[in-house]
Amino acid sequence: MDAHDGTAQGELAARLRLIQELSGLGVRALARDTGLSSSSLSRYLSGQTVPPWPAVVALCRLVKRDPRPLRPLWERTSNPLPAPPKSSRQVRPAPRNDLPRDAADFTGRESELAAVLAAVDSHRAVSVDGMAGVGKSCLAVHAAHRLAADFPDAQLYVDLHGFTEGRPPLDPDSALRMLLGALDVPSERVPQQGIEQLSACWRAELARRKVVVVLDNAADADQVRPLLPGAGPSVALITSRNRLLGLDEVPPVSLDVLSPEESAELLARASGDPRGPEGRLARDPHSAAEVLRLCGHLPLALRLAAARLRHRPGWTVGILAERLAQGAGEFDTALAMSVRQLNRPQARLFRLLGLLPGASFDEYVVAALADVPLHNARDMLEDLLDAHLVQQPTAGRYRLHDLVHQYARRTATEQDAAADRERALGRVLDYYVHAAAAADAAMPFVSPGRAVSAGRPPAQLPRFPDKNAAFGWFVAEYANLVAAFETAAAVGADVHVCELPRFLRAYFARRCGTTHLNFLFERSLAAAERLGDPRQLAEVHSDLGFARYNAGRMAEAAAAYAAAELQLSKVPDAHSEAELAMRRGYLSWDAGHTEEPLDCFRLAGKLYEQAGSPTDAAHAVAAEAWTMLQLGHREEAAQRAREVLDIPHGDPAWPPALTARITLGVATAREEPDTAAAHLHRALAVAREDGHLNNQAWCLNCLGVALRHMGRYEEALASHREAFALLDELFEEHWKIHFLNGYAETCRLAGLPEEALRLHRQALDMAPALGNRHEEALAHEGIATLLDATDPETAAAHRRAGEAVLRELGG
Repeated sequence: MDAHDGTAQGELAARLRLIQELSGLGVRALARDTGLSSSSLSRYLSGQTVPPWPAVVALCRLVKRDPRPLRPLWERTSNPLPAPPKSSRQVRPAPRNDLPRDAADFTGRESELAAVLAAVDSHRAVSVDGMAGVGKSCLAVHAAHRLAADFPDAQLYVDLHGFTEGRPPLDPDSALRMLLGALDVPSERVPQQGIEQLSACWRAELARRKVVVVLDNAADADQVRPLLPGAGPSVALITSRNRLLGLDEVPPVSLDVLSPEESAELLARASGDPRGPEGRLARDPHSAAEVLRLCGHLPLALRLAAARLRHRPGWTVGILAERLAQGAGEFDTALAMSVRQLNRPQARLFRLLGLLPGASFDEYVVAALADVPLHNARDMLEDLLDAHLVQQPTAGRYRLHDLVHQYARRTATEQDAAADRERALGRVLDYYVHAAAAADAAMPFVSPGRAVSAGRPPAQLPRFPDKNAAFGWFVAEYANLVAAFETAAAVGADVHVCELPRFLRAYFARRCGTTHLNFLFERSLAAAERLGDPRQLAEVHSDLGFARYNAGRMAEAAAAYAAAELQLSKVPDAHSEAELAMRRGYLSWDAGHTEEPLDCFRLAGKLYEQAGSPTDAAHAVAAEAWTMLQLGHREEAAQRAREVLDIPHGDPAWPPALTARITLGVATAREEPDTAAAHLHRALAVAREDGHLNNQAWCLNCLGVALRHMGRYEEALASHREAFALLDELFEEHWKIHFLNGYAETCRLAGLPEEALRLHRQALDMAPALGNRHEEALAHEGIATLLDATDPETAAAHRRAGEAVLRELGG
């Protein structure tokens, strides 16, 4: 067995183990239900033996999964090809550490901490439960910091919002996508739909890493179960106000309030009170005990009371006790007393923070919320941070503890007029739409389209000097943007609901996939219908159609595009019409048409020029060049590609330039082989630097085609194989249809007719299901060419079938 054989066989075994996890069955039960022997199944799952294809099919069918995506991997294990060398350009990212800061005044909890660490050691998971404010999160984070050195690959933290007033618990789908994003798992490897598939992907990623993850503030066992690690060394620490009785495999550690001794020690440490008889607490033990009682021995309430004592050196403990006694409840007492020390602008800001829809926030959204200059917002946040009313988990990011958030929201309702609260929330929604639009404009992956019409732009927005800064902002604000969208929908801010998803397209394309974006645009369409604005309806229909197209829902995409065209006939807009023409061209090409896509791209170019958008017109020219290349018009394709490359642009990964460089490389491979290879290698380097697996596979496959044109068959095969090795990592199996026939032709010319026949047949299996008639015709012709000498009757049948398809397409 060579190295590649072992690698492919190990990959297949890993996929089969994921299927076993999805089934929830042990080896014996799984063998019984699939009709396999237990010993054989054990060898398949361990990678000792390659299973026969019917065994793979039986396992997939048991969990209702399509086995066809596993076929290429199974075939490589049965007939292995040499593996391409790993690229030296792949750089391992720095480990992610999202843990909040450890509490410097962590006090007591020795037995509970020992129980947490023991449970992690024995079961790789632990659930810490207890009442609000009892210190569950503090203990879990403290334990995670203790464990960090033993889990160097990542230290992750996610707030599940099980008990956050004003917002629903974070659903497992969103939590898994956030966690996979924190591990920098490419969107191509993240399943587009299905919580079981997402959870299996998460477990697979953890299985090859040493990660500690804190799942804070869980609502119930159902919310947490998909987030737990599977096989492997990674561990999870869970906190919840409820006992998670449904997690039988996770040991619980329950917290009570601190003992009087621990409470006194925490109050002293947090207040900075000197130890010994000279301290204020020691001088008045009766009042100190009363403070502990009024705080209910809750760590959070004790820290808030201590903060007031620390910042009021003239106060006695008796004064602190008197102020606490004036409040209504143990925890509210401490909070109300802390808020009373604020000046009016600070107190107003604190109340308004309870209206924010997201979990964390920065100074820009706070400035918009309070309608104050940025420097004032920054200064007041620092004051609230000093008062322990606001937390700062990382530099530049702030959050409210759940209980503090509830108190702030409640006091805002009691003290601020409804109109004032409505205006403040409106400013927040305005901010998120305008900030998302600014970040989207810095990411040159899609044309921005029409300017924002929702609300008013805030006085100050974050600066996005390049696409990396913009992408980083989207990563940090993703949960808040989704929460803002949900809030806008709840309060009837329909223009915001229409426009916000539009500015998330580039981010979703590179990180979150298509399923959630389809859901958002469905909600946007409902809002646009309520507004009755033809322009909004046209853009949302077009955006929804493109989301449908990217999800492989071609008929729905065509229907949405038709609806968009109808609305644009009422309110003509050159830029929107150009974007729609581009999208129709992509759909038409994938359907196997030939001349229609060219007409769409040429129309889009004219409309972009008419709209005064020459940079956007380059997208149309690049698409036209690529289409002409596929139709065999190499000289015209090369000319159009050169026109695109002559347009100056600061980003080497600008999509039109990448498309043009690939087109030019393939088009000129016969006449200018060295220059063509240089174009393709440059495109591949850019795609690798950009971290886009789909584009890398596209570049590698086209490089293989170009090398075949040059007669360099071994190099061409190696490039194709590397492309398909990348495609095997992707979940969008339909990508392969664009590459299979070209790879097969390279195999034929390289003297591998059986491999060529297998690839053409694979293309013929896929093309009808995907509606790609052009690739279907190419597959028929490729099979006919290969069988002409050995089976002329079958060859003639395939040739007739291919000609029939071309006649249907008008070719």
